[in-house]
Amino acid sequence: MDAATAVTATAGAAAAMVWFRKGLRVHDNPALDAARRGAARVYPVFVLDPRYLRPDPAAHSPGSARAGVARVRFLLESLSDLDAGLRRLGSRLLLLRARDDVPDALCAALRDWNIGKLCFEADTEPYALARDKRVTDFAAALGIEVFTPVSHTLFDPAEIIEKNGGRPPLTYQSFLAIAGEPPKPVMAEYSELPLIGDTGEYELLPVPKLEELGYGDISQENISPFRGGETEALKRMRESLQDKEWVSMFEKPKGDPSAFLKPATTVLSPYLKFGCLSSRYFYHCIQEVYRSTKKHTKPPVSLTGQLLWRDFFYTVSFGTLSFDHMKGNKICKQIPWRQNEELFVAWRDGRTGYPWIDAIMIQLRKWGWMHHLARHSVACFLTRGDLFIHWEKGRDVFERLLIDSDWAINNGNWLWLSCSSFFYQYHRIYSPISFGKKYDPNGDYIRHFIPVLKDMPKEYIYEPWTAPLSVQEKARCIVGRDYPKPVVDHEAASKECRKRMGEAYASNRLGGNTVNGKTSESSRRKSSDGGQDASDLSKSKQPKRRS
Repeated sequence: MDAATAVTATAGAAAAMVWFRKGLRVHDNPALDAARRGAARVYPVFVLDPRYLRPDPAAHSPGSARAGVARVRFLLESLSDLDAGLRRLGSRLLLLRARDDVPDALCAALRDWNIGKLCFEADTEPYALARDKRVTDFAAALGIEVFTPVSHTLFDPAEIIEKNGGRPPLTYQSFLAIAGEPPKPVMAEYSELPLIGDTGEYELLPVPKLEELGYGDISQENISPFRGGETEALKRMRESLQDKEWVSMFEKPKGDPSAFLKPATTVLSPYLKFGCLSSRYFYHCIQEVYRSTKKHTKPPVSLTGQLLWRDFFYTVSFGTLSFDHMKGNKICKQIPWRQNEELFVAWRDGRTGYPWIDAIMIQLRKWGWMHHLARHSVACFLTRGDLFIHWEKGRDVFERLLIDSDWAINNGNWLWLSCSSFFYQYHRIYSPISFGKKYDPNGDYIRHFIPVLKDMPKEYIYEPWTAPLSVQEKARCIVGRDYPKPVVDHEAASKECRKRMGEAYASNRLGGNTVNGKTSESSRRKSSDGGQDASDLSKSKQPKRRS
């Protein structure tokens, strides 16, 4: 090796790249921490993925095929905040645009910048696994050191599965028994990062504005009240944890799904989804609050219990082939869902004629977020409650529009709420009338998101079709003209859904279980999930209130 080659090799070994995908933060970021150690230069990179961002004119709302504008805006805000955080450390975010796919763009930079070490957070989603394998294979061929720590979840799903004999634990309690305590967050503090090296002829982009992505006229699109980024994530977390009594007494099944001006939850899920907030750091901070209080709630309903639920779904999804489909998914009941595009579109667009359901779907479209019990209401209505339409159709809508859309959790929740897996008490159905009414008898939530109903008297706000014509005229809302009539009769539809579910269960010959021939523990527990709140369900049109 001549002197020039030796110098080049040494320089290459001293150059590290940290590749951001999720994990859009500086705090508790093992990949970033590893990249900076021993490196003379660090290249912090994010690649704009056309699969995720390319405009889709055929989509039912502005955005791409996979992301509505609310989530794209949240991503761009998170990238801007990450860039600002890196600049405070003397670095910056290097934003690249992939022409076709991300691996091609990233591998070219690895080669051209003579990178010696590549660090990125491990991912478990099928698309990410295929993408990352292409990159790691390329890096290995060039002799690039690769470090992929697990830091998006509390635990390593692969380790949990290995401890469980090579199978994912299919109940929350069995998951907890295996998991134990999560690793501590990386608390290393540093005031600067190594400088960025020469990027050659590469076009380094500023974080684009939403309007520059080609989604057409988005001037009428509502701006979600939840701003993306690590700064906002840490601020929101600290504000939530200031009320120590609230933290220690937190119980997930409780909460008001109609609260919208001040949501009845932390609304930290989108920050966890994008990795603006570390789940391990959040867990660690909650534990500190617990240590300062006399008593606190326990999993599954506690605040830490919610983070453990997140890991549970990540683990099951990672270890289950075709987790995001009914067919080929061994833990999913095979149910003959019906095809009815007209009913599906009415649900998707908030035109079912049931104001509680429609208001939730409109909030989803406008804000990219709604309370977990609101999500349960509309998911039940679409599937086993009223319309008997495939959960995959609803999953796709949530996946595209939710700012906290998470592949593992979104699919897991739809499997649960459709009674296709995990939870099997299909006869317990959310009423699209009385469930919302018990939280918001005046219908303020409905009036906000469906302005045409704002003057409807409260005794009719959940069932406007029952209002006398004179009342409808006075409210300037004629049902069938200004607001749709119900697409189905809930009482008759829910009865038919129960019948169909019963027949499907009988044909599956599983009797409500998919776990080793025994009834799943999660199906026996009324509120074991801290989110899929069975105690808020009912067998009849008018559910009894429960404490």
